Amino acid sequence: MVRAYNQAPAVSLDAVINGAFQAKELRSMDAARKHSKLGLALAGGGPVGGIYEAGAMAALAEALDGADLTDFDVYVGVSSGAFMAAAVANGMEPAQLARMLVEDESDEVFDPEMLLHPAFGEYLRRVLQVPVLFWASLRQYLSDPWHLRLVEAFQGLSHAIPAGIFDSSGIDKLLKKLFSVGGRSNDFRQLRHQLFIVATDLDTGESLAFGSPGHDDIPISLAVQASAALPGLFPPVRIGERYFVDGALIKTLHASVALHAGAELLICINPLVPFDSQLAAQRPRHGDPMPVPDHLIEGGLPVVLSQTFRAIIHSRMQTGMDRYRHEFAGKDVVLFEPTRDDADMFFTNVFSYRGRSRLCEHAYQRTRSDLYRRRHELRPIFERHGIELNLGVLKDHSRSLLSHKRHPDLAASASALDSSLGDLEAWLQAQQV
Repeated sequence: MVRAYNQAPAVSLDAVINGAFQAKELRSMDAARKHSKLGLALAGGGPVGGIYEAGAMAALAEALDGADLTDFDVYVGVSSGAFMAAAVANGMEPAQLARMLVEDESDEVFDPEMLLHPAFGEYLRRVLQVPVLFWASLRQYLSDPWHLRLVEAFQGLSHAIPAGIFDSSGIDKLLKKLFSVGGRSNDFRQLRHQLFIVATDLDTGESLAFGSPGHDDIPISLAVQASAALPGLFPPVRIGERYFVDGALIKTLHASVALHAGAELLICINPLVPFDSQLAAQRPRHGDPMPVPDHLIEGGLPVVLSQTFRAIIHSRMQTGMDRYRHEFAGKDVVLFEPTRDDADMFFTNVFSYRGRSRLCEHAYQRTRSDLYRRRHELRPIFERHGIELNLGVLKDHSRSLLSHKRHPDLAASASALDSSLGDLEAWLQAQQV
């Protein structure tokens, strides 16, 4: 043993110290991995939001060493985020989800047009009520015609208006099929990790987290359908004797569900932010930019409603984030979302194949850029939980989520991103001088 030691090559003291330090650092990171409970919270946003979240998660999965997004401890999903959270909790990789949402080369394909099937069952149920409601209103009017106005007496006919335009049952059917293969499960209780799908009880206005004790015996697919039932577009979803609508009615992210479940690092993705057209007009545009109107009113009612909805839910989310810092002191909450001048996110036509693929790639590149821009802020946060930010991956601007062959315009996007990041790095270095 002594001879073997004497024959070994000389090792400098610095190398020994550095080696010991690195070993200690690795042990510390391993301990953090064992003890930190990781969570993922995904907000809603319709098909646009789900596609954005797939691209953003793919970027995070590549750049965060030591963090497997399919192996987190807690998942929380709301509305379209419920679809994505259920899929990732079932072991589906973000890149796989992205391909499923925008490509058609496999059997696992989600076509947003499935959400546009008319709710014929709801229409028929309401039509059958019309005769009863009409005669009840007529009797009421004839009982006191001198004091009741005709419109007032017949307002009961409004009960015959359908509670939703489109049928969302396709979500349940799709997810049943998706979670019945590949070792996946449609049962909350059989998952390896905690999954919470949040919906709103229509009759009480209270939020309910499916997947929590006492509410984990329904299929995951049905819980997702309920969480995504946006009032006016989709009829409420009946579960037992209760009716549920979109989980975003009360809160945007419901991140507190994951924090109460013990998540020590919670990564949140919110795809919807209010759009600032004046800020967008000042931003340099590269490649094939999305056209931006001078005033949003030019887009008509859909754009006005979209901006209003985004402003309301984003303001509410910011209030919640501020509260979490005090209520859950010692826990880290990291939020990723588009910027307010992101015209691609605001104006994308999600029902266009090109629009879907472009948005998914855009979310991927935007999140990569965000990670690099915030690296000094994020690195110490992630390291506390045994996660490293891989700057080598973020500096590799040739990376693309989708195929360049199928999407030739992505080369220009990558080049523009490369140029922007280079300018940013030069500016940061100048500030340090």
